[in-house]
Amino acid sequence: MTASNRRQFLVASSAMLAGASLTSSALAAKESGFKLGIQLYSLRGFDVDQALQHAADLGFAQVEFYSGMLATSASSDEIAAVRKKVADLGMSISAHGVNRLTKDAAANRKLFEFAKKLGIPTITADPDPDSFDNLDGLVKEFDIRVAIHNHGPRHRYNKAVDVLTAIDGHDERIGACADLGHYIRSGQGATEVIRLLKGRLYGIHLKDFAEMQDKTEGVILGKGHLDVEGVFRGLKAVGFPSDGAVSLEYEENPKDPIEDIRQCVAVAKKAMKAVAS
Repeated sequence: MTASNRRQFLVASSAMLAGASLTSSALAAKESGFKLGIQLYSLRGFDVDQALQHAADLGFAQVEFYSGMLATSASSDEIAAVRKKVADLGMSISAHGVNRLTKDAAANRKLFEFAKKLGIPTITADPDPDSFDNLDGLVKEFDIRVAIHNHGPRHRYNKAVDVLTAIDGHDERIGACADLGHYIRSGQGATEVIRLLKGRLYGIHLKDFAEMQDKTEGVILGKGHLDVEGVFRGLKAVGFPSDGAVSLEYEENPKDPIEDIRQCVAVAKKAMKAVAS
């Protein structure tokens, strides 16, 4: 085989493997009703192009961006370029966050304008208590959800009841992105949280920790306190929206997380398949 033919063979083989990965991802989503995505913070050790390629190669259907890989101040051209990169890899963009929202309605509007250009249905957020009055108008005007993210013990949205209290009486598009790992740190089981947030749950961060305590270690899904199959059964039971963000988030080993994430994907897809059967 000549050097030229060898290069052509390798290119064709790579394309076939990528296609197989995307087909597998699409089939898993169709069978289970869920699109497995990744919060790109999990791949923060890479630049955005590398991270997106890894996400596609690992078989994710969606990506959730954060400001470290796509700033909310990005230009229209930059946003369009990112959307094309994601689409060319056979994925979609589920959400962006975690973003702070404040009483500054003009600043919040800029974030919603960014989200509209990005084409996402949900902004993952940590809203200040005095932001909700202007958020009611913005979620209605843009028809884009705000999903409150919890950050574990000592955070203002520590428990599910804290989120429910905050959103009470506000537009139904203001709800929750449940970081299931941080809820473990707060002493709450994932399936309980999903049940409590029924009807206002628009995203989850699929994450596991070794112990139900503040200081603990992140682990492969199912190796700690996360009932992964129970999570997907719970999401199905509460009618989790089809455009909700199911984002794997793995925070350990940022310089070389690929094999760990691959194991997490296998666990998640096995659970998704079990729920679909």
